[in-house]
Amino acid sequence: MHEFDLNNIRSNFSILEEKIYNKPLVYFDNAATTQKPHIVINTLDKFYTVKNSNIHRGIYYLSQQATDAYEKAREIIKNFMNAKHEHEIIFTRGTTESINLVASTFSKAFLNEGDNIIISAMEHHSNLVPWQMACNEKKAKLKVLPFDENGEIDLELLSKLIDFNTKLIAITHVSNTLGTVNPVKKIIEIAHKYNIPVLIDGAQAIAHTKVDVTELDCDFYCFSGHKLYGPTGIGVLYGKEEWLNKLPPYQYGGEMIDRVTFEHTTFNVLPFKFEAGTAHISGALGLASAVNFVQSIGFENIEKHETELLNYATKKSQEIEGMRIYGNAQHKASLITFTIEGLHHFDIGTLLDKFGIAVRTGHFCTQPIMDIFQVSGMVRASFAMYNTKEEIDFFFESLNKVIKMLR
Repeated sequence: MHEFDLNNIRSNFSILEEKIYNKPLVYFDNAATTQKPHIVINTLDKFYTVKNSNIHRGIYYLSQQATDAYEKAREIIKNFMNAKHEHEIIFTRGTTESINLVASTFSKAFLNEGDNIIISAMEHHSNLVPWQMACNEKKAKLKVLPFDENGEIDLELLSKLIDFNTKLIAITHVSNTLGTVNPVKKIIEIAHKYNIPVLIDGAQAIAHTKVDVTELDCDFYCFSGHKLYGPTGIGVLYGKEEWLNKLPPYQYGGEMIDRVTFEHTTFNVLPFKFEAGTAHISGALGLASAVNFVQSIGFENIEKHETELLNYATKKSQEIEGMRIYGNAQHKASLITFTIEGLHHFDIGTLLDKFGIAVRTGHFCTQPIMDIFQVSGMVRASFAMYNTKEEIDFFFESLNKVIKMLR
């Protein structure tokens, strides 16, 4: 187990030294995107400075260097997720594109009228709308697995929802609003008893816990680089080889072809079948650097520190009059989502910003959750490995001031 040195970790993120309205930045919007360490920024800079060229197509030195680096990045991600094959790692623009890729191609190949797909009631719009559209198009049904007052789902209810027409289950690993860590391994085991494939939205899990796709036995796993201390515009779709081979291409163009004539086109092998056009090469390299950075710190350390922050913040929240926390699952990620009685979430976030504190306000792309709790929006403070208890203290001091100002 690596040593966890918080000051050393923070020194890798220059943005944390920024002043906002002459106050030190307290960055509590990590569920939306994480900050980038020097190694990631330097990787992007180095690629564009000394290696910039297109991949897979050039016989010249720079192209071969870029190609080698890009495929090395794929190998790093494969090892990071413990996938069986490098060609099971598809580079995408992020979680949203990864889910859309599967929803589009899977429904085209396997979804028919009268079939159904199961999601949970806590899904991000990215893991709801694509399946909703696919079901609408194919006259299939979207079934929704509810959660209880603590933000936990009932596995017995899942078994009751499954029938002979269930074609796929799509569920979030960690809720971006409630913080719930879902029992995805158990969900996969239940689904596989009925030979139903499972897609996991791992956007909120990937930076906080070790993800082993072989151990989980999931059929698809999606995540975004920018939530894992990597660049924006790059993400990963892991898919089991057997499923990726069954699915038709998602986009058409360069790189994903084998042979093209005016009469007929054949398609490339995995993973290139799903990587049409020029890739986000620098993004893949930056993501690989981010993975190496996170692994150098160690997930045991990250989970321990973030759990301490969550417990500390949850205890402090009990001192705030009129504060309601949404999501009290037994297994929860490092975020607190709340409302203050009688106050608007937007006003709270706007005034916290004047103290240099960055939080997220609104519906967090989970409008059905807002409808369930009958609120227009919430405030979310989400913590990362570089956050401190001192920042949490300042957050609650400032929140108290904001409440007094608004009341």
